[in-house]
Amino acid sequence: MPYLHKWSPALVRTLPHTRLGTGPTPVRPLPSLGQSGCEIWLKDESGFGDGGWGGNKVRKLEWLLPDVKRRGRKTILTFGGLGTNWGLATALYGREQGIHTALGLIDQPRDQHVEEQLKRLEASGASLHFTHTKNRTIALAPWLILRHSSGLRPPYILPSGGSSPLGALGYVETAFEIAAQVESGELPEPGHAVVPTGSGGTAAGLALGFALAGLGTRVVGVIVTEHLRLDDEAIGKLAGKSAALLRQRGAAFPEPDLNFEMTEEWLGETYGAPTPESEAAIERARADGLELDPVYTAKAMAALIAKSAAGDFEGGPVLFINTNGPR
Repeated sequence: MPYLHKWSPALVRTLPHTRLGTGPTPVRPLPSLGQSGCEIWLKDESGFGDGGWGGNKVRKLEWLLPDVKRRGRKTILTFGGLGTNWGLATALYGREQGIHTALGLIDQPRDQHVEEQLKRLEASGASLHFTHTKNRTIALAPWLILRHSSGLRPPYILPSGGSSPLGALGYVETAFEIAAQVESGELPEPGHAVVPTGSGGTAAGLALGFALAGLGTRVVGVIVTEHLRLDDEAIGKLAGKSAALLRQRGAAFPEPDLNFEMTEEWLGETYGAPTPESEAAIERARADGLELDPVYTAKAMAALIAKSAAGDFEGGPVLFINTNGPR
């Protein structure tokens, strides 16, 4: 049973969940990286998911796919970059549930990582629409909706990354899982949790989840894209909408005290473009047996290393959330 259902039994009836992965995902220290100034731990989400692709996107789909089926929709229409992990996870797990996926894809720097991902997307059975830019995607949205409607039923539309109020519950759930690992002694209570942020759902969900679970952990969201607004106000608003959704479905709790910060200092030139710091972080992480992806987790790790060396983390160990999903 999901932690959210245990926390508020009313949600069992009102908030359907489909298990797509096996948790809890493992936690372990990163001793080599810890030499940079503070104790660093890893929560490795890369293995979460039973459908050939893992990571943080699958956590969101556990709550989103049941809602797609509840509403009787046949297709999910969503968006991302050419190398979108979110789009691939949606296509693979949706296909298992009898749901088709259509993707509007915007350009990003094309390296080996992106080219391999495009091959996976083509093999997934998803309908791919190369819309190239954010503005052109917006302009084409009415056509995409019409193109992927089934009779009078439009597609189920999701923002990039699945970062809707419902999708963000995947990381409210994960925050409760982390709290359980702290309680069992597997993990010291983190003072900070560092996570890459491409659409906001993971950071918003963690901030809300830690508050509801009673942890004082501060979420540090490392922004990796310029295409979406991901500042403190936007993340706080998304977390607030997820909290409102939980209340609408029957959960009762006082106003949560969200503890988070967003930073775009490690974005670099553009979404998907490497930086010297992110490339160095990939090599540093390998010393601890951790493989980072160049778009998301490498930039988050670069931020962690720099902030740790500067003495920015106080109040306990730092927990790095590895959201990467390939296997």
